[in-house]
Amino acid sequence: MNALVLGGNGFIGSHLVDRLIAEGHNVRVYDKYEEYFRRPLPGVDYQFGEFGNRGLLADALQEMEIVFHLISTSNPSTSNVDPAFDVQSNVVDSLFLLEKCVEIGTRKIVYVSSGGTVYGSPSILPVLETHPTEPMCSYGISKLTTEKYLALYRLLKRLDYVVIRPSNAYGPRQNPTSIQGAIPVFLSRIARNETIEVWGDGSVIRDYVYVNDLVDGIYRATVQTAPSRIYNFGCGVGLSLHDIVASVRRVVDRDISVLFSEKRVFDVPSIYLDVSRAWNELGWKPMTPIDDGIRQTWQFILSQKEQPDSRYPAEK
Repeated sequence: MNALVLGGNGFIGSHLVDRLIAEGHNVRVYDKYEEYFRRPLPGVDYQFGEFGNRGLLADALQEMEIVFHLISTSNPSTSNVDPAFDVQSNVVDSLFLLEKCVEIGTRKIVYVSSGGTVYGSPSILPVLETHPTEPMCSYGISKLTTEKYLALYRLLKRLDYVVIRPSNAYGPRQNPTSIQGAIPVFLSRIARNETIEVWGDGSVIRDYVYVNDLVDGIYRATVQTAPSRIYNFGCGVGLSLHDIVASVRRVVDRDISVLFSEKRVFDVPSIYLDVSRAWNELGWKPMTPIDDGIRQTWQFILSQKEQPDSRYPAEK
């Protein structure tokens, strides 16, 4: 199949590109920038532009059968600063994407939403796909709104789709200096002999899924015929930040200093996902234990420090 990966040079997108190539598909990537941690891959058609550049996006869509939508211009911690921008740059521009997909005859859109924000503060754990959706940040509202428009376009214009609701993905090639992603951020600080900063008292519980497991789920949801349109992908187990720090200690075997900071208002106390639908309908389950995933992420971060041309921040 001809597959377009919007955001294909990002963390999850780059691993999805690897899987698509391994499965023998023709891959086009549309993104703002080149990949951060490696050079362009041979055989991939790279096109560059903003998600909101409608001319360039329309060109990238030509002849594409499957479109993977992984682009977001905001994150949970920044989206509430300017909700109008969040809606315009994510929801409105996604509507243009849907219109163009209908126009050119795209077969299916695979949308990567958010399993951590669309549900809000859950009333039951683990969280099923049928759980009420009460987002607590603009990012989650925009993700959920785009999901609803996908359902509408299927109803009115027969555009097929599937929604992926991942938990907290982690692994190699995730930006270790970002404000998102506790695991690579912690490991990055340790590699630079810095203190780990934890928002809150460490009791916040989340669901962490290794990136290759997530990509396997995305691929299965794309190519298999299944009855559902929305799938949770996570490890199905809640881990506190204390648990993550303990796992990091086991893996890196170094002294670790931890600083606890004020809790963020948009952080729900506990959320982890029920992934039984993905198992029952797609035969998917997470395969990577947390220590193994952290170990592979740690090895990646160390390998970046050893590269003379690496863009990994130098140790202080």
